[in-house]
Amino acid sequence: MTPYTQLDTWIDAHFDEQVAFLQELIRVPTDTPPGNNAPHAERAAELFAAMGLNAEKHPVPVTEVQAAGLQSITNLIVRRHYGAGGRTIALNAHGDVVPPGEGWTHDPYGGEIEGGKIYGRAAAVSKCDFSTYAFAIRALEAVSAPKQGQIDLLLTYDEEFGGEVGPAWLLAHGLTKPDLMMAAGFSYQVITAHNGCLQLEVTVHGQMAHAAIPESGVDALQAAVKILSVLYAQNAHYRATIKSGVEGITHPYLNIGLIQGGTNTNVIPGKVTFKLDRRMIPEENAAQVEATLRELITQTAAALPGITVDIRRMLLAHAMKPLPGNRPLVDAIQKHGKQVFGEDIPALGTPLYTDVRLFVERGIPGVIYGAGPRTVLESHAKRADERLDLNDLRRATKVIARSLCDLLS
Repeated sequence: MTPYTQLDTWIDAHFDEQVAFLQELIRVPTDTPPGNNAPHAERAAELFAAMGLNAEKHPVPVTEVQAAGLQSITNLIVRRHYGAGGRTIALNAHGDVVPPGEGWTHDPYGGEIEGGKIYGRAAAVSKCDFSTYAFAIRALEAVSAPKQGQIDLLLTYDEEFGGEVGPAWLLAHGLTKPDLMMAAGFSYQVITAHNGCLQLEVTVHGQMAHAAIPESGVDALQAAVKILSVLYAQNAHYRATIKSGVEGITHPYLNIGLIQGGTNTNVIPGKVTFKLDRRMIPEENAAQVEATLRELITQTAAALPGITVDIRRMLLAHAMKPLPGNRPLVDAIQKHGKQVFGEDIPALGTPLYTDVRLFVERGIPGVIYGAGPRTVLESHAKRADERLDLNDLRRATKVIARSLCDLLS
């Protein structure tokens, strides 16, 4: 029996335990916002300790967490040292998620199983890969423990807010120094590049007035509508004129996700705020993208008498570009993915943005791979009834265990 077959057999034998572990992780909410995520880290550490995987707890100072717009964060590192020499490989999964929202037919914190799928917020993105990575490590150590190298399993809680007090904080404090890294993803492709993201908050100021005498005020909402029209026209321009050369990524795009303003139905709105999300393809320059958007907004506002605008950057996540050193990761995942799934596993880009960019920016080659369906749409991530096919969880765990066996041999 080959080591790969032994790994597969161990994972099959412990799969019920793995599913139960994931259910426990789903049952502790990590809605972000508000981002009170330290309690989940405490529970996760208990569950890891029960499996013999002790987690270092790294609480982030409250002032830094609050500055990032969150409430509490404790990052975890499960560090497995096998001997001098060899590679250090980081595996990073994030536990924070968007709030469940409406329309669920299953308890978003229940971890319910139906029709071979597990349901719950973060079932697919990405508490599942807490379990994928943990049980891949356990299988590796039970069957073919490496003689050298190290695995750092990083469990963080601020991916939804940019990763600055999660992976970036761990890296900045020298708490992990990997040679290669892998982050939570989906089973049917290995991701080597992704979009960047710029988020801006735009506040449009006018002059509040009684609706019966509108000429005594300056309508901030009408001004905001004109600015939004210009931005949506810019979005159409992106689609028509700018294309990415990275497979899996198409073009830049812009979304207005939140609008707030006004005082009452019979009052001319004196202030309106909207938040925009601009996805940047790997070929774009983030500073230039931001400067262009700021200029477009301010010039439009300047042409509107009595209107001023404030623009605040909320998030700047750079695009991830593949580093040449990622080949060992890509090769191992594609080799074992094809054997386990019975189909080719392509290496391509994704329009999402992730924490992997934080490693790549520091020269650490990284890829995205884990348990999940072919597309985000299939997973219902950020929608009602998020779910994960348990067979994908089982097979992805095998692929990762086999790949770690190769990378640490």
